[in-house]
Amino acid sequence: MQTPIFLALAATVVALTGCASTSSTTPDGARKETCKPTSEKEIAALFDRWNNSLQTGDPHKVVENYAQRSILLPALSNQPRLTAVEKEEYFQGFLKTKPMGRIDSRFIEIDCNTAVDAGFYTFTFASTGIQAKARYTFTYKWDGMQWLITSQHSSGMPGKD
Repeated sequence: MQTPIFLALAATVVALTGCASTSSTTPDGARKETCKPTSEKEIAALFDRWNNSLQTGDPHKVVENYAQRSILLPALSNQPRLTAVEKEEYFQGFLKTKPMGRIDSRFIEIDCNTAVDAGFYTFTFASTGIQAKARYTFTYKWDGMQWLITSQHSSGMPGKD
């Protein structure tokens, strides 16, 4: 008779443990996600994190900002970069210019565990002294531990309004 009581107790413990999870299910069986609280300030700081990784000169450090499943659509390449290897290959060349980005204007939109930071930025390339203005969009996803880039698009300014 002790076995059924033990099984009932074990089932209760398992059920209560499930309640401590960061996700749950709705009455219709759909998964309900717990949203990470964030702010525009925190999302804006993600560009600074990425820009600071450029300053290391290490393509691997830059690519650490990207989710495993992500896309890079850079202004200086016609090839979409989907894998970490492809992104590192792009940044090997880009980092030789010694780039430093500065946000000129931005728009941030935040949703449950996702965020978008889009606007205009200027890059100064220390290797040549050239400055380039561009449009950008970064999309981010909270992976449970950190915000990672899921897509980045950059394109040069068309020169006219």
